[in-house]
Amino acid sequence: MLTAVALTQSVQVHADNVMTKGADGTYVVNTTTICNARGFRKGTPVNVYIKKGKVVKVVALKNEETPNIFEKVKKALLPLYAGMKVSKAKKQTARTQIDGCTGATYSTRAVQKNIAAALSYYEAHK
Repeated sequence: MLTAVALTQSVQVHADNVMTKGADGTYVVNTTTICNARGFRKGTPVNVYIKKGKVVKVVALKNEETPNIFEKVKKALLPLYAGMKVSKAKKQTARTQIDGCTGATYSTRAVQKNIAAALSYYEAHK
């Protein structure tokens, strides 16, 4: 029983610890060290989950943005990527206006750059 549990939770980690691959085939790309895009205050790293060439979800990581402003980005921007093919998601990151993120321009742009970095990394290292 313990062996079966260990097998289902196996993870492959790239040497640089940026991208991991779960047993279910989902890649997780962490942008903490690969993107230095700055929001209003500091960096806005994300984890991008990708499975079978599609973005599963984007999760914001700890950052120092103003919480109520960054919440707009989390609610309006991050869900847009779920279900998109990686190629379409890369095009989406180039958009400069995102409805619903009024007042969060710096954070929005920084998150978009982080997502673009994650998608490019995935394509280069999958």
